[in-house]
Amino acid sequence: MTDNPDKQIRWHILFEGDVQFVGFRYTARLLARKYGLTGWVRNLPDGRVELEAQGGIVDLRRFLLQIKSQPHIHVARYTITAVRPDPLERRFSVRGITE
Repeated sequence: MTDNPDKQIRWHILFEGDVQFVGFRYTARLLARKYGLTGWVRNLPDGRVELEAQGGIVDLRRFLLQIKSQPHIHVARYTITAVRPDPLERRFSVRGITE
């Protein structure tokens, strides 16, 4: 039996590389809306970008592939951790930098 592709899952992703000051957060929001994902994205003080995205596995994979293939964004490394979905979340937002 295969996993349900429509089951809501949530990924916490940390991106490293040339990911700040290149429009990463707004590109992520645009792509998240394209794929019907919810979540958030923000810059970290150490130069990384932190993101949580929630949706079906197929859409999450497409989203990640699109982020990594943007010509103005250069992802050197990323780590994905599965986290608990938020059933009340309704949109994908851009957050400010963390302190």
